[in-house]
Amino acid sequence: MTSEQIVGLAIALFLMLAGVLGCLLPVLPGTPVVLLAAIAHRLYFGDTGPSALVLVLLTLLTVLSLVFDQLASVVGARKLGATWKGVTGAVCGGLVGLFFSVPGILLGPFIGATLFELLGDREFRDALKAGVGATLGLLLGVAGKVAVCMVMILMFSWSVVSRSLEARDAQPDAPPTPEETTIPSP
Repeated sequence: MTSEQIVGLAIALFLMLAGVLGCLLPVLPGTPVVLLAAIAHRLYFGDTGPSALVLVLLTLLTVLSLVFDQLASVVGARKLGATWKGVTGAVCGGLVGLFFSVPGILLGPFIGATLFELLGDREFRDALKAGVGATLGLLLGVAGKVAVCMVMILMFSWSVVSRSLEARDAQPDAPPTPEETTIPSP
């Protein structure tokens, strides 16, 4: 790998790690940042960037992670007995919680699901169960996004390093210098 390729890989990996942090805190969209860094690397480095197959796989993983993330709180709430009102509350609470940093992100789905269940004339205990389910689903979603990001980073890194090494090995040797081609005099 050339020094330019090493610097490019380091920058892409730095951006991808910021994407992993975005999975934990919704300042950045996690998996889309990883995907965009991979695409930018490919656009700049061409054949020594990630392969087209890897980019397709990264795109699919990004879409799957976004869908999984949206469904995680809902499924968690449903598994612990939430009605459609609790599921709606978990989604609304999650959206409102985005504006209140980490406590809001964690408590938003819980409060939303619990409140909407209570407004729907559910028992307090059942409403709390729905809120806990929404929070557990949220945490499961975060863990899933982080895992997907790590897989994406590994796929990207493996593809870039292997393609860079293949390109280096495929280059013909440099032509001999004039000193090397001079025939020694007898």
